[in-house]
Amino acid sequence: MNSDSRFDIKKLLSNQLLIPFTALIILCLINLINDPSFFQITVGTNNAGNTVFSGSLITILDYGSELAILAIGMTLVTAASGGQDISVGATIAIAGSAMLRVLCGGNTRPDTLAAPIIVGFLVACIVGMLCGAFNGMLVAIFRIQPMIATLILFTAGRSIAAWINNNELPIVPDPKFAYFGGFIPGIPIPTTVFIALACIIVAALMLKFTNLGLYTQAVGINESSSRLNGINPTAIKFISFMILGLCVAVAALIKVSRLSTINYSVIAKDIEMDAILAVALGGNALSGGKFNMWASILGAYIIQFLTTTLYKFKVDSAALPAYKAVVVIILVVFSSPVVRQKLQQFSNKRAAATAKKEVA
Repeated sequence: MNSDSRFDIKKLLSNQLLIPFTALIILCLINLINDPSFFQITVGTNNAGNTVFSGSLITILDYGSELAILAIGMTLVTAASGGQDISVGATIAIAGSAMLRVLCGGNTRPDTLAAPIIVGFLVACIVGMLCGAFNGMLVAIFRIQPMIATLILFTAGRSIAAWINNNELPIVPDPKFAYFGGFIPGIPIPTTVFIALACIIVAALMLKFTNLGLYTQAVGINESSSRLNGINPTAIKFISFMILGLCVAVAALIKVSRLSTINYSVIAKDIEMDAILAVALGGNALSGGKFNMWASILGAYIIQFLTTTLYKFKVDSAALPAYKAVVVIILVVFSSPVVRQKLQQFSNKRAAATAKKEVA
């Protein structure tokens, strides 16, 4: 093996996208062996009589898109604060409940919308960002560990959501509201794919034309050094939580739109764990610092790929967290400094042994 080959292998092994692509290949092979029809896309009609695409891959794109939106905000929070927001699911319930309150006007079975859909969505955005600001304040100003700080809304959020609508379940009467979580007539691809694409484009422009990405990484790597270089760590952490709150509002629109109502105790249940796992699967350090947004987005779709695969194997929904926990353990172990050091030492020994054989 020549030096160029060794360099290519070493570069490949150090590539952040190696883990998510490896996981994707493994899942594809498992499904290809078990049931090749997993990759089949069919054309049919939905309940509204519209022509739509269906199949496991469409399901992955559909539900993976809302997870990808959350992964954008969770990546920034993780990079800046070195911790994770575990209140995402509860905040979706709060933002969704506030949106329903505006759209239904306090009436559980209205005949018409009390306000335009865009107004309800803007209210959800404001509520989501306020929840993000609350978490950001606890983390950035009061220096509470992120998981502990967000535990407050994680615990109380769904009760707050129920209180907003007096523990009732309003139903949105406008069928157009269902488009956001379903299909637009004449377009066979789920609307969530286009919403996620719009969010990804906004995130790409934000990272390209602002210094937010650079500042976020600097704060996550070394807060003291970033402050000496003129960066305000408090503001960066605060902004990252507010951006996540905005992503939560978009996810709330999708979630509530799917049923045109809300179930406070079930909506977005455990979705924060999937968002965190997407960030980890993308190869991003959960302790903060350098991040790759695109790896997190890819990780989100792979997590949904895993979920859909488990359902295909008829795994009970209550058992899904156990399987995902195994993935978390593997990722955490392989991303730990001790394991990385051992792998690096093994790689160096192999390279040295190969070099000696070539010299001999």
